[in-house]
Amino acid sequence: MAERISGKQVAETVKAQVAEAVRSLPGQPSLAVVLVGDDPASQVYVRHKVTDTEETGMRSIKKTLPATATQDEVEALISDLNNDDEIDGILLQLPLPEGLDANRAIECINPDKDVDGLTEASAGRLVLGKPGLRPCTPTGCVILAKHALGENLSGKNVVVIGRSILVGKPTALLFLAENCTVTIAHSRTQDIEGLCRTADILVPAVGRPQMVKGDWVKPGAVVIDVGINRIDAPERGEGKTRLVGDADFNDCEPVAGHITPVPGGVGPMTRACLLQNTVKAACYRRGWDVPAGL
Repeated sequence: MAERISGKQVAETVKAQVAEAVRSLPGQPSLAVVLVGDDPASQVYVRHKVTDTEETGMRSIKKTLPATATQDEVEALISDLNNDDEIDGILLQLPLPEGLDANRAIECINPDKDVDGLTEASAGRLVLGKPGLRPCTPTGCVILAKHALGENLSGKNVVVIGRSILVGKPTALLFLAENCTVTIAHSRTQDIEGLCRTADILVPAVGRPQMVKGDWVKPGAVVIDVGINRIDAPERGEGKTRLVGDADFNDCEPVAGHITPVPGGVGPMTRACLLQNTVKAACYRRGWDVPAGL
């Protein structure tokens, strides 16, 4: 039976490390979060991010625009934050209201303040192995794998299911930087089940609920489930739903050595890694040494 990897516990450890790092710095890092519209889920996420930022001793700045905001207004706000030397990190909360171009808005963010690691410049730095701000969810996946297997992942076979620019590709590159042997599987992959069975670390990140079954998993492997999908749960009552990952947890748990639950696995790590990135952004921009452990 697999050991469950508690993303909540690991995220709290990372958060404590960030708080300690902040106390050691000569100044206070700051994170600006931009929220456009009134999406309820986005409001909850932003509230959590503001709380996390303040609890670790950093300054939080929340900027809001109405759902009626134009593309020019969104980009003008981002430009103002770019030009504000007191702001170290900028986070644009997604999704944006219908009619707004998220990719265009993201590209307006100064790469030195891109704490989500989503700009083309940040992606280029990742590909080239240059210092920079890495995407939060993929970074969290690597941290969770190290929590299960130890700091040295060198030589491990990693299979990432999904090739998105947000998760799949950067996750593969980050594991490659750890000297893993990495394969990206996708909808055209032949014998995907057999390929997955070769993985010491299996990372489903494709957005298909419970796609990965127990017979896809190499006995003793680590399963880092990035998927978060809402499915019907009639057993809970009429109209009820529940969250599941891209891996069928109950089917995979008896086979895997370690596995992340959904929810409570990768999700909390995304927020924790955002805090790490804010500290790093401040250090890079201000010429401070990055504290050990980050």
